[in-house]
Amino acid sequence: MITDWHPGQLDSDLSGADFDTLAVRAGYRRSPEGEHGEAIFTTSSYVFRDAAHAAACFAGSEPGNVYSRYTNPTVRTFEERLAALEGAEKAVATASGMSAIMATVMSFCSAGDHVLVSRSIFGATVSLFDKYFKRFGIEVTYVAIDDPQAWKAACQSNTRLLYLESPSNPLAELADIGALAAIAHEAGALLVVDNCFCTPALQQPLKLGADVVIHSATKYIDGQGRCLGGAVAGSKELMTEVVGFLRTAGPSMSPFNAWVFLKGLETLRLRMRAHCASSMALALWLEQQPQVEKVYYAGLDSHPQHTLACRQQPGGFGAVVSFDIRGGQEAAWRFIDATRMISITANLGDAKTTITHPASTTHGRLKPEERAGMGIGDGLLRIAVGLEELEDIRADLQRGLNAAG
Repeated sequence: MITDWHPGQLDSDLSGADFDTLAVRAGYRRSPEGEHGEAIFTTSSYVFRDAAHAAACFAGSEPGNVYSRYTNPTVRTFEERLAALEGAEKAVATASGMSAIMATVMSFCSAGDHVLVSRSIFGATVSLFDKYFKRFGIEVTYVAIDDPQAWKAACQSNTRLLYLESPSNPLAELADIGALAAIAHEAGALLVVDNCFCTPALQQPLKLGADVVIHSATKYIDGQGRCLGGAVAGSKELMTEVVGFLRTAGPSMSPFNAWVFLKGLETLRLRMRAHCASSMALALWLEQQPQVEKVYYAGLDSHPQHTLACRQQPGGFGAVVSFDIRGGQEAAWRFIDATRMISITANLGDAKTTITHPASTTHGRLKPEERAGMGIGDGLLRIAVGLEELEDIRADLQRGLNAAG
């Protein structure tokens, strides 16, 4: 055992370090063993020096680990590293992306409060707001993501949150984050941005004026489809509320999953650059195919918010390419079934390219009129572009095009 190593010593001085350096080293405190790789602390509880130390840690008057539901060294390392990448004062890890949304709303809203939500959000998120948050007395109003004046007009005296995904799933619609931040703050509300599709490698919403950033770490932060996890990031003051909810309600991230996400963060920007390059090439190619009616990708000049995307997402345009195939659901299913390499799954953020039919999967629980209002047609396909050789992905998509007719 190394006996002269100071417990809790930071890995290195990272003041002024670049994104990629922070992604590899931020947040880690070596144990007295002097390990080089981050340790996984698989323990539910912790031993205190004495009774007074235990009382101080439980009361929060002295820093220390109490119980792994809300204090675990591996999870804390992930939180501190993600916060450093997002430019946040603090991040809080959760069991999944959905639990990150739940923790945020439950931390900042009460019965009788009002939230504004982008009409262009993930299907399960719609269910969370409509089926559960409304049940507990929270009013919900849906607004077009790209219409700041509509957001301003929909604000009420009891509005507490403005919630959105940018880019949206699956149509890559963008919000002007700076404009919505100004509207939220004028109304005395918080702006919450789901940054799952971009990650901090491509976009940092807090620097654009957002108050809270949400992640599904399951996606690109992991990068290989291995573990479930989520995170909420923002100021220390706001995150104290989220920690309080996590401590009581317990949607906690496991130490092993936190360790996997740490490994994912190490290669985050490298992977996202590769994802973006292939996605851009495929989006341009799909635009030229006669079987394709429309391609949804913010990197394209044809995207109505391309200029905004260039400003807000300096790191790139993401790895999700959606498109409408001629012939509706029948043609879309033929397309999917004709592929031989691409994985038929609704998950994304993987090294493996995936394909799904949103109208019958991710948004299948919504009513047809709700899907129509969100622009989710029966011929829509969503590709989450992986890290395979570009020509192999394109060849598999060509099989789908040939089958779709």
